[in-house]
Amino acid sequence: MDYITELTEKGKAAKQAARKLASLSTAQKNQALIAMATALETKQGIIVAANAKDINRAQANGMSKPLMDRLLLNETRIKTMAEGLRQIATLPDPIGEAIAGWLRPNGLAITKMRVPLGVIGIIYEARPNVTVDAAGLCLKAGNAVILRGGSEAIDSNMAIAEIIAEAAYAAGVPAGAIALVETTDRQAVTAMLKLNHYLDVIIPRGGAGLIRTVVENSTVPVIETGTGVCHTFVDATADLSMAQDIAFNAKVSRPGVCNAMETLLVHEAVAEQFLPTMLERYHQAGVVIRGCGQTMKYHSAVTLATDEDWAAEFLDLILAVRVVNSLEAAIEHIATYSTRHSEAIVTGDYEHARRFQQEVDAAAVYVNASTRFTDGFEFGFGAEIGISTQKLHARGPMGLPELTSIKYVINGNGQIRN
Repeated sequence: MDYITELTEKGKAAKQAARKLASLSTAQKNQALIAMATALETKQGIIVAANAKDINRAQANGMSKPLMDRLLLNETRIKTMAEGLRQIATLPDPIGEAIAGWLRPNGLAITKMRVPLGVIGIIYEARPNVTVDAAGLCLKAGNAVILRGGSEAIDSNMAIAEIIAEAAYAAGVPAGAIALVETTDRQAVTAMLKLNHYLDVIIPRGGAGLIRTVVENSTVPVIETGTGVCHTFVDATADLSMAQDIAFNAKVSRPGVCNAMETLLVHEAVAEQFLPTMLERYHQAGVVIRGCGQTMKYHSAVTLATDEDWAAEFLDLILAVRVVNSLEAAIEHIATYSTRHSEAIVTGDYEHARRFQQEVDAAAVYVNASTRFTDGFEFGFGAEIGISTQKLHARGPMGLPELTSIKYVINGNGQIRN
């Protein structure tokens, strides 16, 4: 089947399924989610075997270790994926929620309520767990979904999609509600971006190149999930022991994710006290450090950073480090290079903390905490569809409410307009 035929057939089926999904009860959707979770665990052997093919291909192609980690599935991770579906089942159903209601002087009763977006297209890279998270969240919010994962995870995604779709349909979800684009032809992405007749919105999840391609070429409305050039600023009044732990966690705990820190900024007043120990700790952890000229004085392993390094989302054990002379300089650096994802300050100065949170433009702005918490589960939203860095429709971790639109429901008793 060529990709145009595949997209057209799956688009038609998803559009038909979306109309039926919108009226499924919460109990029906939850039953399907639990059935999908059980199927993942029951058939984990099939998933692991399919994932092994992807891993072998990735190794042969020289994929980096952090990206390999995002691709890998094992019994523990499959169990986590299944648990994510069960958690989605416990979350409040946003569909039909009355956001506001009022009575007009002419007697019209107006209610603003949540409704599904319809059919959501999701284009993503390297993380097969997204297949499960996206399908589960879209289902709970009453949406059909067409998934297009990266070619590096095609075997894993096909196995997962078949397993969860089969379980969902057996539980009463309309056929076509969960679809995976199985062709690895890159032209399928281009075609999907023009699928206005079937898709209501597209959400890209991946690197800067993918997101830029989708934003610049899609005629379908896009919710932009952004890259994460995240910063941590260690202020002059910071508790340096706390700062060490936060800065280490933000970079090293999982460097291949979008909420990992990519640049560390340090106030010059504490640089001599803070950086030698901090840089050695990074060095021992295998972090490649690229710093400004002043940073280079504090450790022999530091190489000189380029302008490109300040703007880079490394997604690896690579870190840019810069010494700045003030809070204002830190905020200016962030304004210049940030992708408006997650930014943090470590400080003991209340006024500096307040100014940082007020003046830094990002989806999540932290005081005395790691940027690694920008995540749906950590925010209490359950699984997420991604982290939105734009300002229209949704911003930050996108849970169930962000996968809905609104409808105005008006009740009258014969009113006509003069």
